[in-house]
Amino acid sequence: MVEDIVGCKWSLCVLGLIEQGLNRPGAMQRSVAGLSAKVLNERLRKLLRFGIIERQVFAEVPPHVEYRLTPYGRRFSRVIAAIRELEGDLQRGAD
Repeated sequence: MVEDIVGCKWSLCVLGLIEQGLNRPGAMQRSVAGLSAKVLNERLRKLLRFGIIERQVFAEVPPHVEYRLTPYGRRFSRVIAAIRELEGDLQRGAD
């Protein structure tokens, strides 16, 4: 699972958007050049399937959907942040 998420730039991108508080699909898509609706929906489904995010449907007119990190997703995000920090250390040549 970790490889499936970490190895996919779009999954990391979508996860980052949700961490930043962008939780509506339309806002996510507009905020990232090159992110198509198809790719966004695939990545959201993957993150849902892994239990990293949850989906909330609002019964309004017009109806809308929002995504949020689950408690597991918040812990997973901390792991991703640690990996990014290690990657930065490696690029800077630190031990």
